[in-house]
Amino acid sequence: MTVTERFLSYVAFDTQSDELTNMTPSTPGQMIFAQFLKERLEEMGLEEISLDDNGYLMATLPANCDKDVPVVGFIAHLDTSPDMSGKHVKPRIVSDYDGKDIILNKDKNIVLSPAEFPELLNYLGQDLIVTDGTTLLGADDKAGIAEIITAIAYLQQHPEIKHGKIRIAFNPDEEIGQGAHKFDVERFGAAFAYTMDGGAVGELEYENFNAASAKVTIRGRNVHPGTAKHKMINSMRVATQFIVMLPRWETPEHTEGYEGFYHLVGIEGTVEKTVLTYILRDHDRARFESRKREMEHLVRKTNAEYPDCASVEIKDQYYNMREKIEPVMYIVELAEKAMLEAGVEPKVQPIRGGTDGAQLSFKGLPCPNIFAGGENFHGRYEFVSIRAMEKATDVIVNICRLLAEK
Repeated sequence: MTVTERFLSYVAFDTQSDELTNMTPSTPGQMIFAQFLKERLEEMGLEEISLDDNGYLMATLPANCDKDVPVVGFIAHLDTSPDMSGKHVKPRIVSDYDGKDIILNKDKNIVLSPAEFPELLNYLGQDLIVTDGTTLLGADDKAGIAEIITAIAYLQQHPEIKHGKIRIAFNPDEEIGQGAHKFDVERFGAAFAYTMDGGAVGELEYENFNAASAKVTIRGRNVHPGTAKHKMINSMRVATQFIVMLPRWETPEHTEGYEGFYHLVGIEGTVEKTVLTYILRDHDRARFESRKREMEHLVRKTNAEYPDCASVEIKDQYYNMREKIEPVMYIVELAEKAMLEAGVEPKVQPIRGGTDGAQLSFKGLPCPNIFAGGENFHGRYEFVSIRAMEKATDVIVNICRLLAEK
């Protein structure tokens, strides 16, 4: 099977994750997909295949050379984003893209246009896989899964390409930040690994945000509005004061590159009680800690005006994996060389988000992130280039070969 054939079969599985179930995997579709993949890996004759009760699937392609080669791993995630439905995905191949608007759904007037998504023009003449505009596509990260399995199959079919032991893993719940929580690094047994979970061709990332969540609770006092003077405390109004005290320009819509932000992701309130949910992000650890202190400072400032009105609960989510990758930078250099030999120009850049690789790096498995080829993840305008998936497959093969040669 080609990488395209595999990908098209994988997107038929509904694997949206759900952070509200408090289960692992968080949705049954992920386990169904994992069981399907397990059967395919068994048919391929891979070894050390395991699928645990939490939906973590692992397998091994044994070494075919006598050298002492470090064990390398490749990882992708089973789930798709909760942001949009991944059920009944209807993929379509747009052949030899001509740079014009792509009509995803004529009846609903859903159009994928380079006027709104100029990155489309990077794919002139290529074959693109798109949705029908009613679901996401699922290239994040079923493209990564297809690339890993296709690369392993290629190595099996070409024993003249020497390689060491290769471990692969497919895990649940990356999209809700829990993909690495129950990942058994010791059982995986790799010296280092790569997540195939990046975007456009050439992306290579070993830096990500430090991340925390912050829940600000504002408690008010409800009194009949006709007799409320000097008595009522409207928690929603106090909450709006809190919101505007944060730096206006330090939000996602005004930042890029290494710039961090405060991001208000939820508001729920009445006069009596309002809850603000934030995520805090910064690549620099000192600035990250400063953002957390600023939230606490603004709570104290609010309480100075409205005593005991406000509180905040801050939870760290993950940290910048750069500090764990820098001591083993040869694994980034290895990926760069593998890309160049595949005809891909490496684009080393920070992730404005996080990957399972960040958490895995802090669990003892250094794990940079490599492109899977998709664009516009998590929504109806998602697409992936077939050539990009083929290039990602080539990069995996090259990493395994170059590691053995080294």
